[in-house]
Amino acid sequence: MPDDLSPQFAAARGFFEAFGWTVATSDSLEADDLLGTYAKREAEAGGRALLLTGDRDMYQCAGERVTVLYVKTGGGKGAEEVGPAEVRERYGIDPGLVPDFIALRGDPSDGLPGAKGVGPKTAAELLRTHGSLEAILDNAIRVRRPKLRAALLDGRDDLLAFKDIATLRDAGVEPPADRETDWVGAAAAAREHGMNRLAERLNGLAA
Repeated sequence: MPDDLSPQFAAARGFFEAFGWTVATSDSLEADDLLGTYAKREAEAGGRALLLTGDRDMYQCAGERVTVLYVKTGGGKGAEEVGPAEVRERYGIDPGLVPDFIALRGDPSDGLPGAKGVGPKTAAELLRTHGSLEAILDNAIRVRRPKLRAALLDGRDDLLAFKDIATLRDAGVEPPADRETDWVGAAAAAREHGMNRLAERLNGLAA
């Protein structure tokens, strides 16, 4: 962990708990697994969940009751709401197939190279035709394009491993009890950390 980040990470729990929010950690799972599980449980209980993330892997969570609030990275600023329709528009597949799509196309941020020579258009086309990565691989011998056929046949084990990496795990957690955000406490915490403009905005919400 970079030296500048260490004190911020150490202060994060107390800061966010000042909002009245639950802070969850896991020694064996990634934050995405916790986010996805909380969202799934909330949807199953008839509620709605909003996932704030900068990771497109979380698009697999988008559903009728779950919206991904994707924080734009790189040159973009702000955030955008992503539901099932937006996933289909961007990737050409349903949210449930995002891990399959990532396995085929690759994801540099997670160190996944994908299938050799397969881009987003081909990945989506294959998934729409066959319905899953496993079905694609089972029918790879029938693919007419020699390079694509070879990439799928030779990369079978790696591609299945990539999908497994991209698939969220159930963290075995239950949603915390409903409670209101403590805007006053949040403002005080922000001011304590020198975030005075944020503190003013939070006080405005409290009012």
